[in-house]
Amino acid sequence: MLMLNKFKQTQEQWGGSSEVIDHWLETRQQLIVEFCKLAALQPSSKPAVAELPTPEELQSFCQHLVDYISEGHFKIYDMVMDKWRATGFEATEEIDQTYGKIVLTTEPLLNFTDKYAAVDKEDTLEDFDSDLSLIGEIIEVRFAVEDELIQLIADSLAVPPGA
Repeated sequence: MLMLNKFKQTQEQWGGSSEVIDHWLETRQQLIVEFCKLAALQPSSKPAVAELPTPEELQSFCQHLVDYISEGHFKIYDMVMDKWRATGFEATEEIDQTYGKIVLTTEPLLNFTDKYAAVDKEDTLEDFDSDLSLIGEIIEVRFAVEDELIQLIADSLAVPPGA
């Protein structure tokens, strides 16, 4: 799966560079595992009826998704900005724009969790295949933009302010 391969590349490149990034990558890995579990329940091209995830599986994925989003917005980015400010760094327009792209992915992801976090066994989940596919694409975009943000942060921290 492409998402997993890209994660491994990011982990190899950035793992161990800071506790913040390591924690972020661990959280991302948990989210990928949950997503893969749900995606594995979907039919591959078999005409058989799809096995739908249980309400518990959906709740678990939705919780990981919300945790990942929350941690990014309210913990990781804040910690990075505090570290920057302590070294006299100010976010560039490029960093602000990159962060803005991440923010654009938040609402559709939260809409998915709103729709699926409280399902029960009687729900038919008619749109689930297409919704999960779309969420997978949005998560991949978010990860790519986050990786871009990590690179911009690393580059900026490598050059002292005013240099």
